[in-house]
Order: sequence, then C-alpha cells, then structure tokens
Amino acid sequence: MKKVLCYGDSNTFGFNPADGSRYQKTQRWSGMLVDLLGSQYRVIEEGCNNRTLYFENTAGLITSGCKYFTKCLKKYDNIDFVILALGLNDTQFLYNADESTFQKGLSALISDSRKFFSSAQILVLGPSVIKKTILNSFFAQMFDETSIEKSKIICDIYKKITDNQGCLFLDLNTIVTPSDIDGLHYDIDAHKKIAKEVAKIISDSQQNE
Repeated sequence: MKKVLCYGDSNTFGFNPADGSRYQKTQRWSGMLVDLLGSQYRVIEEGCNNRTLYFENTAGLITSGCKYFTKCLKKYDNIDFVILALGLNDTQFLYNADESTFQKGLSALISDSRKFFSSAQILVLGPSVIKKTILNSFFAQMFDETSIEKSKIICDIYKKITDNQGCLFLDLNTIVTPSDIDGLHYDIDAHKKIAKEVAKIISDSQQNE
C-alpha cells in the first residue's frame, strides 16, 4: 500500500468558511482522496488551522510548518508521495513576509522530505490568491491589503523552485478560487475540484514511474 502525506494549513484541514467548523472527511480534498485513489493507497491527513510555511508561529509547534515538519515525518515508516500545501498564513501582516520567506520555507520542506524519504514524489500546491472579501471578515484582524498582494507572488516562486527541484506543481488558481465569505477558504465544490486534480496527478505520476 502506497502512503500519501497531505501536509498543509486550514485548507488541507478542511476549514468551513461558513461557520468555522471542519468539513467532514468526505467534504475536504485530502479526505476525498481516500475514495478517489482507492484501497491501494493510504492517505494521511496532516492539515492544521493557521499553520505557517516558514515563520515560527506563536500558536505552537504544530502550527509552525517548517519546525514541525520533521517531527511529523518521524511518525511514519515510509511515505511514497508528499503533498505540500502551505504559504498563505505567512502573508499575515504580523510576519512581514517577503519573497525569501516563501523560497526558504518551501525549499526547507522539500529538503526535509527527501532527507527522510528519498524516493518519495513531491507535489506542491500553489495557493489561490486571497480575495478582497477577507477585509470584511473575521480574518481582517490577521490579513490586510499587503497580504492580498503577497499572495499573488507565491505561485511564481513555487513554480521556479519545483522546476529546479524536480517536484510536481499545481497552481490552484487554475482550478479554484476561495469562497466569497472570507476570501481565504474553499467551499465544498472547490475541495472536490482540488481532490480530483490531485488524484489525477498522483495516478499519472505512478503510472509513469
């Protein structure tokens, strides 16, 4: 059985923008992969609300993407496919992120993935650009106009790194947009689209080995 690790933030965890609850397993993209990929795969969901990519998060170790990642990897004997879906929380205005934030963060996660599981394939999901509706939501206390602008550069940075590192890359902007409710999180239909595209990428990559 092949193991797929989904390591990400609230959009991997399955945060519901309508009420702040967690989508059921059959409603969030990482959970949907279980049925889409079939019994020959084990899908491991390691999403976490407010998890950053690079910065050490004051909310605790598990929310600090780079710092917690090695601890996460140590929990598993073997991983065949690593999906990395982080970055938007680093655009929160308290962090003052720049291009190097996303470069250093993603590069570190890729390096650690290969250090622990050298033969694992790596898929990086480039996050959707934050919508301006976030400025009228609960998350306005964390994100501002600069956050929106910074979210626009992440995918270009990730694409260059994944090309150089030989990783797979999916720009989520090509298939989905965040909910208008908070401008940050996905609705169920978007989760379905992400799950289908990710499952296709995994299946195709395994066939080409």
